[in-house]
Amino acid sequence: HLAESGGGSVQAGKSLQLYCKPSGFEYARYCLAWFRQRPGSEREGIAAIDSDGTTTYADSKKGRFTISQDGAKTWLYLEIDDLEPEDTGMYYCASRGGSYCELDDRTYVYWGQGTEVTVSS
Repeated sequence: HLAESGGGSVQAGKSLQLYCKPSGFEYARYCLAWFRQRPGSEREGIAAIDSDGTTTYADSKKGRFTISQDGAKTWLYLEIDDLEPEDTGMYYCASRGGSYCELDDRTYVYWGQGTEVTVSS
């Protein structure tokens, strides 16, 4: 089970932190990732983090997006800086066991319901 939160309506140029709380998830090695789906577009990968803390970012997402976990690995975060109207969409966290955390949504097994972000100019 994954539960996202932190979405909302924000102005362009601001920062926003999204939260995801995995539960009932017990893998020694795992991948946690953030995806988003913009209106009228397919779901796209943003970033992933593995159980060792290694991060992977989509090329187009490097710089303004930061994925992280807390020290207890209870929460997954996504910080988005300098928000743009094009960041508007539904943001999902996803998980699976294993390693090599590529950003292919077909490889992720568990998904949250999403949290909606709306960025106004």
